[in-house]
Amino acid sequence: MPLPSVVAAVATAGVVFALVCVVLLAASARARAGASRRAHRLLAAGAAAGALTAAGGLVASRVVGEHVRHGQPEILLGCVLAFGVASSSGLLLVGMLMLPGAARSGADVARYLLDGLVIAVAIWFVGWVLVSEPTRALGELTPAWCVPLLAPAGIAALSLGVTVITAMRAPRPRGPVVWVGAGATLAAVAGIGLARGVCQGLVPLVDASAIALPAGLAVVAFAARRTDRPALARTVTDGDGGIEVDDELSRRGSAYAFLPMAAMAASALYHLVRGGAFDLVGIVTGSLEGFALVGRQFVALRDVRAYAERLRDREAHFRELAHTDPLTGLANRRGLLSALEDEQVAGAQAVLLALDLDGFKNINDMRGHDVGDAVLVEVGQRLRMNLRPGDVAARLGGDEFAVLMWTGPAEAQRAASRLLGVLGGPYEQEMGTVFLSVSIGLAGCATVPDVTTLLRNADLALRWAKTHGKNRVELYDIEYDVKLRRRTELEHELRGAIDRDELHLQYQPVVVLPDVRPVGAEALLRWQHPRLGRVGPDEFIPVAEECGMINRLGAWVLHQACHQLSRWLAEGHDVWVSVNVSPRELHATCYVDQVKDALRAHRVPPQRLVLEVTEQAVSTDVEELIRRLRDLRETGVRIALDDFGSGYSSLGQLRRLPVDILKIDHSLLERQMIRVVVELGHQFGLEVIAEGIGEQRQMAMVVDAGCKLGQGYLSGWPVPAEHFEARLDSATSPARVVPVPEQKAARRAHNVRAVDSSREMRQA
Repeated sequence: MPLPSVVAAVATAGVVFALVCVVLLAASARARAGASRRAHRLLAAGAAAGALTAAGGLVASRVVGEHVRHGQPEILLGCVLAFGVASSSGLLLVGMLMLPGAARSGADVARYLLDGLVIAVAIWFVGWVLVSEPTRALGELTPAWCVPLLAPAGIAALSLGVTVITAMRAPRPRGPVVWVGAGATLAAVAGIGLARGVCQGLVPLVDASAIALPAGLAVVAFAARRTDRPALARTVTDGDGGIEVDDELSRRGSAYAFLPMAAMAASALYHLVRGGAFDLVGIVTGSLEGFALVGRQFVALRDVRAYAERLRDREAHFRELAHTDPLTGLANRRGLLSALEDEQVAGAQAVLLALDLDGFKNINDMRGHDVGDAVLVEVGQRLRMNLRPGDVAARLGGDEFAVLMWTGPAEAQRAASRLLGVLGGPYEQEMGTVFLSVSIGLAGCATVPDVTTLLRNADLALRWAKTHGKNRVELYDIEYDVKLRRRTELEHELRGAIDRDELHLQYQPVVVLPDVRPVGAEALLRWQHPRLGRVGPDEFIPVAEECGMINRLGAWVLHQACHQLSRWLAEGHDVWVSVNVSPRELHATCYVDQVKDALRAHRVPPQRLVLEVTEQAVSTDVEELIRRLRDLRETGVRIALDDFGSGYSSLGQLRRLPVDILKIDHSLLERQMIRVVVELGHQFGLEVIAEGIGEQRQMAMVVDAGCKLGQGYLSGWPVPAEHFEARLDSATSPARVVPVPEQKAARRAHNVRAVDSSREMRQA
């Protein structure tokens, strides 16, 4: 078979294959939905137009023949084929741009078309220079101009340019989309060859184009089926985690614009050097390139403006987020500080309120953090609804809030009192009603030098409100600074008091009534500082409780008391010693072992040591207290319940508590209830000690009630160990110690600072 016949047969088979590609694209469109279906339909329509154009070209080349060159039939058929090629290429180009992953939006499509137009016009201009006089790069083989080919040639160049831009700019994975563009470009170029072959009667060119066009459609059909995977837009953020920017856009340069312009400039210069002239085609092409670049610059400028606008919006948004509490919508600490600094409140007529919710931790622990967050949200809403315009409410963190009010201290105190009622109302939640109270501290801005001092003053006032009963309003006073400095100094000095040997114990006698013979003593801690002087236990014990020093102090007191007790027992004195135990010590897991170690180290019989537990400990967790006391009693020590009658424990709890000694609070002496309590203690099998006996009348009342043991300044005030030992020696001698008369005891009590021995160790 001759070669032309083989080529014709292959070309005919190619046309059939092109129709198969059309069927594949149509089937692919039916299997998809939305924008993807529309894109595949356009590709199928473009492929159908290309297949029909290829078939028409083959038929036209065979019917017309090669005998008539440049006649009207060829020009007419060339126009028809050129229209088919232009339609096919246009449909394929639009379908490619609509594929998933090609472009994110219509604006991206416009950018691709403008950028592709820049490249396409440059290719067109360079091609014009090559085929125009005097260049004619291929000499006699240079193809002549064929007017019907102008439109498909332009679309083919545009398709090539858009394909190049897609390869540079489309989101990853962009391979399938680029292959679709390459196939569409190949089909467009083959269509141009087909139309030119018919136009000029070049049958071999028609056959080759009829083979190349289906090949391009095949690339389109098979690549389009792989474009359904989602595009992955790689993004980067600015330094504050703000604007997202396409990483591809940020990494791609502007070579796609400069290279076409450089090619056009070089080809134009070459054309002029060779003596060529610019006809209408050259002028229009250059002008179109300029308009395309101007349009692209306009789009780029609009993009930059839009990006700057988004950047400003995001910056404002993140600035607002940085100054806003995400839970309540109020200002956060940074927002409050910004408001304080921007408004220059230092020295202004304004007041800062510091608020703290009392008992909020219990809500989180018992109801859960979800309920706690819901309560905080409602607190924020109540604050917003009860503030005046211009006031700033903020959540500083946790359950701490603040309000900046533009008013004087008097009006601010009235507003704070109203907030006590507003925030103290019930909070209705799904799991039940929640009740809260709030403590508020106020600090005026008129007298403070800066914002830091203002915040510190408000915090001091809030702290004073919480330590003095909570659910109250306190206005800052300069006295708070003095007390804070005093407390800070005490805490600092207390941490080294043991090592510097500044602490010592004094012992207050527990006597048998009515002859006031000492049978025991309560060990009381004293602190003599070389610079601060004598620091009372009612001042440093609360500091030790707050700063966590109480356990160390308690251990030191326990060992010192056991050491002294062992000496007295070794000298033959029949005596016992009691040591006060704070609630924090009692609930420490290692306290029982600590007591055992002290008894073992100093060889003290356990029954000679009495551990006094304040009645305040009963108010925390009775069941846990009972377990702790039972563990202590198993060591052999005796347990005394101190301050009975101060209001914490009930008679039912007294029956359950594993105690051996009941120490009656001195307040019962004033209420003349001593007889009832003494009889109650005896019925429970407890030893009863009456505390706070400071007058002869009180001693007579205690003796008359049947109480055998007493403690107070009438029978002896706290003294050093050697003084108490001297009294023990005198009590065992034949001479009896005469009780101190009431008048003399009163004078001594007046000269000696009266401290309630039952409260010294545990006030906090």
